[in-house]
Amino acid sequence: MNPLALLVEILIIIEVTTKNSEAERYNRKQKEVNVTTQVSVSKVKQFLSHLLEQGKANKIANKRENPLEKKKHQHKLKIKGIQNKNLLKRNQNYFKKPAKKSITDKGDELFKMGNKILQESKSQKQKTEAYTFFTRAADMGNLKAMEKMADALLFGSFGMQNITAAIQLYESLAKEGSYKAQNALGFLSSYGIGMEYDQAKALIYYTFGSAGGSMMSQMILGYRYLSGINVLQNCEVALNHYKKVADYIADKLEKSEGIPVEKVRLTERPENLSSNSEILDWDIYQYYKFLAERGDVQIQVSLGQLHLIGRKGLDQDYSKALYYFLKAAKAGSANAMAFIGKMYLEGNAAAPQNNATAFKYFSMAASKGNAIGLHGLGLLYFHGKGVPVNYGEALKYFQKAAEKGWPNAQFHLGFMYYSGSGVWKDYKLAFKYFYLASQSGQPLAIYYLAEMYATGTGVLRSCRTAVELYKGVCELGHWAEKFLTAYFAYKDGDVDSSLIQYALLAEMGYEVAQSNSAFILESKKAKILGKEKMYPMALLLWNRAAIQGNAFARVKIGDYHYYGYGTKKDYETAATHYSIAADKHHSAQAMFNLAYMYEHGLGIAQDIHLARRLYDMAAQTSPDAHIPVFFALMKLETMHFLQDILFFNQFTTKWKWLKLDSTIGPYWDLLVIGLIVVVLIFLLRNHHR
Repeated sequence: MNPLALLVEILIIIEVTTKNSEAERYNRKQKEVNVTTQVSVSKVKQFLSHLLEQGKANKIANKRENPLEKKKHQHKLKIKGIQNKNLLKRNQNYFKKPAKKSITDKGDELFKMGNKILQESKSQKQKTEAYTFFTRAADMGNLKAMEKMADALLFGSFGMQNITAAIQLYESLAKEGSYKAQNALGFLSSYGIGMEYDQAKALIYYTFGSAGGSMMSQMILGYRYLSGINVLQNCEVALNHYKKVADYIADKLEKSEGIPVEKVRLTERPENLSSNSEILDWDIYQYYKFLAERGDVQIQVSLGQLHLIGRKGLDQDYSKALYYFLKAAKAGSANAMAFIGKMYLEGNAAAPQNNATAFKYFSMAASKGNAIGLHGLGLLYFHGKGVPVNYGEALKYFQKAAEKGWPNAQFHLGFMYYSGSGVWKDYKLAFKYFYLASQSGQPLAIYYLAEMYATGTGVLRSCRTAVELYKGVCELGHWAEKFLTAYFAYKDGDVDSSLIQYALLAEMGYEVAQSNSAFILESKKAKILGKEKMYPMALLLWNRAAIQGNAFARVKIGDYHYYGYGTKKDYETAATHYSIAADKHHSAQAMFNLAYMYEHGLGIAQDIHLARRLYDMAAQTSPDAHIPVFFALMKLETMHFLQDILFFNQFTTKWKWLKLDSTIGPYWDLLVIGLIVVVLIFLLRNHHR
């Protein structure tokens, strides 16, 4: 028998046998972890009790009736759980077959209406209205609407955060086979948020979630097997999970449904955070609009691009995109012409699909030697849109655009050689062009590179390389939208909502989300976890981020071991992490910290000369380190002078008793630096007089 299958069976048996006793324990703890803001708890409980009674009724009906009669009795029993004034009247309606169908259809219709409003909404009021439809649909037993409501309660959408209520809903949905609910319960178990911290149970939920079709569960399992988190590290299993998600994302990307990912690091300085390059500040946006109206062609094209795909925190708005592109095109911008052609080729609300119009604008741009226009003409000939399929013409235009460095053209050129479309298959040339396009972040090029490494097509097979490439593609999924909502929640002061969203992304393997979650936990502002759990969980997340190459996270791990945050004080381990950050990432902070440890012999042998050298290296690496290094070196030289002159010469016996740590305190070096600063200020003032 397959060991992995056996392990899963054992875990399932354990889960089933312990479920009843654990459920009671969870319910007691969930009452203590009730974070709510603007939603009435009584209404939520009433709604949940109604849904839970529906679930119990369904369960009884499933046990007693044969498959042909289940639906009739489910609806009869469902009515018994609904407490309202028109109970008898509604019971009579439910017994009728057409009424049953109309209730289901009504729930589906309400869900679709809510979903449409949510997708098209541009204001908070419209989004809130969408959730009123979801609430009504959920009340009619629509599982998708219940999932939406549970997500809103978990993530705190529109001030609705209530984790206890969310867990109750998820548990009810999980019994109905909802893979989204299973994924959510796995996530909450893995962090111990509102539930008992239980990695084994989280793994079971993720396994069932992935089997049910959850792309997020697939991605989480892929990351766990890649990194060996609570499972044996297995690259091939990770490859299998990541490939399923990457195939799904690649299909979306081929249909031009890709979502740009804006990842803001909360670890940046506060003054940079408010004007982060990933998010366009509203005042700057207004200034750009002013410049665009004044005729700045470059700004017009830039604003058009931002609205076309919804970048920098702006909503996707095809009408505004077309408006700015048309203004720039009239001024002669080849880029604007090419983007108009792209809009008509793909089709949208502002520019309905029209191959002839697309050909016209692509030709105008191509006549000016524009790479995007040349690539657009290549696409028309390659797919035969508005013109006969002509691989020769497509190849010619793709080559011209690729020579100008356009990554999409490089990808399509690679794809022609990979698939043998109009040319002989040539995997070496395909690899060359895929690699060139991947260097600019072209997602489909990265996907096909992963395919080549996974199968050993044209290159030596490498599971690790394939997994890393697939992982990069997977991180472009629609779930990455939570980076924006989490960031805005953090800016608005809703720390709990921000943490939940970042923590889910961190569980999926996003390095930025791991460091952001650790940063929030470290601040101890969140209320959804006990304070005693925050440092250990932050240390875990810093460690995961450091493994993925985050230098700041590596320094943080050193700090945690140095000060004993979330773990025991361990100077040797701290020095090891500082050394890694200094040698591998050239971190000035790590060099400074390591120099301090060499100066005082903390966890490593004291070496004044090496300390001096590391201080100098820190100053050379970062301009911000100049002042701290100056004072550190002044203190080092002063103390070194005192040791050489006083301690070891004629005053040896007189000063032998002096132990600075015991007499002045552990922070005597800061006192010395303060004295040096005072002396320098005094000397400078006298000099100016």
